Amino acid sequence: MNHLIAQSNLSGQIICDSAGTSSYHVGSPPDRRMAIAAQQRGVTLRGSARQFTRDDFAAFDRILAMDRDNFADICLLDSTGTHRDKVHLMCDFCTRYTLREVPDPYYGGPEGFNQVIDLLFDACEGLLDDVMQRTAQNPL
Repeated sequence: MNHLIAQSNLSGQIICDSAGTSSYHVGSPPDRRMAIAAQQRGVTLRGSARQFTRDDFAAFDRILAMDRDNFADICLLDSTGTHRDKVHLMCDFCTRYTLREVPDPYYGGPEGFNQVIDLLFDACEGLLDDVMQRTAQNPL
């Protein structure tokens, strides 16, 4: 997403961050296999893993989950349902793929990471279009 934001010259207007719902990889860099798949498409992955927190509800306008399990974990942190309208599945923004959840490629081979990168490009393009349409309808 940050790659597409930069390509659209919107880095000063849109902030995108990534966080997991578990603490398994906190502090770790992006998975080497995912970094390779991204690099093959001209994208350099940066940063280190962090865990999603309740504070993220206030910090971000949209919260995107890769799958239904993560969606449920995120919603559990919003016990009052105050921020429920911010939480979406990433694949809700796909325009070319029909998958409803991003598959976890962790235990598979390179083809799984390639599929996920392609799926995420589709979803991120759709998300950026959605953000731009909403911004045009409701300018700051």
